[in-house]
Order: sequence, then C-alpha cells, then structure tokens
Amino acid sequence: MTIEIPHYRTLELKHLVLDYNGTLAKDGTLIREAKPLLHALGEHYTIHVITSDTFGTVQAQLKGLDITVKVLHSDDHTAEKSDYIHLLGREHCIAIGNGSNDMMMLQNAVLGIALIGNEGCSTRTLKSSDIICTDIGDALELALSSKRMIATLRQ
Repeated sequence: MTIEIPHYRTLELKHLVLDYNGTLAKDGTLIREAKPLLHALGEHYTIHVITSDTFGTVQAQLKGLDITVKVLHSDDHTAEKSDYIHLLGREHCIAIGNGSNDMMMLQNAVLGIALIGNEGCSTRTLKSSDIICTDIGDALELALSSKRMIATLRQ
C-alpha cells in the first residue's frame, strides 16, 4: 500500500506488525472485533504478531488467520521486537503495540501506532509513536484507510 501524505512522507507499506496481549488480545483472548479486520488487512499487508505469549494462547487464538506468529525467546524482548522490524525492512512496516517492550518497535517502524487499550499504554511507548489510538478496531481500520492516515499525519 502506497500512501502519499502531504508535507510528511510517502509510505510504501508491506508489513503490519502487532503486539498480542494488551493490543490484539485481553488476557490471552483475541478481541472479537479484531478478527474480521485482520482478514481484511491480509489483502494489503503481510501480518506479523510478535509476542511473549504470556498466556500461551496465541497460536490457538489466531488459528485460521494468515498471520506469521513470532514468539519471543530472548531475555530482551524490547530489542528482539526492534530487530524484527529491521529484519522486515523498517521503511515498509506499521507497528502497533502498548507495552514498554513495544517502544523501540514503534519507534523503528516507519509508522508506529500506540494503543491505549484495556491494559493501558507505557508512556515511553506512547512517546515513541506517530499515532495514538484507544481502540484496536480504530487502529486496524487506520491501516486499511489511507484517507484516515493522511488526515491524521498531514502537516
């Protein structure tokens, strides 16, 4: 998806990288409104979920969706998430997250969306984002709507 944002930049987006718990899920369970949006987003992006999988549910909850799941195993999840963005090509990534370990992921993606959801949002992650949303549905719909991104980011 190519989006030309006046007086900001042109985005050449290919990947949508999402945190799981606190972003797409509450207590390990996928937020219901996210599933149909993830299906729609799959037509435009390669979708990645990168997670510590605290509740051990990510594989079962995302079953049937065309999503690459990366379960973190290092002792530095912040760096591991950031490295994943660089591996994909930061200039082609939208990242959405809420926790402290999402800070560098959002900062390094060409477009970082912080989510203040039911788990809250780390202030460090909030400050590292380009856009802030309070609902995962709104954040995912932004990734589907170039006009909404333009309206939010144009200068």
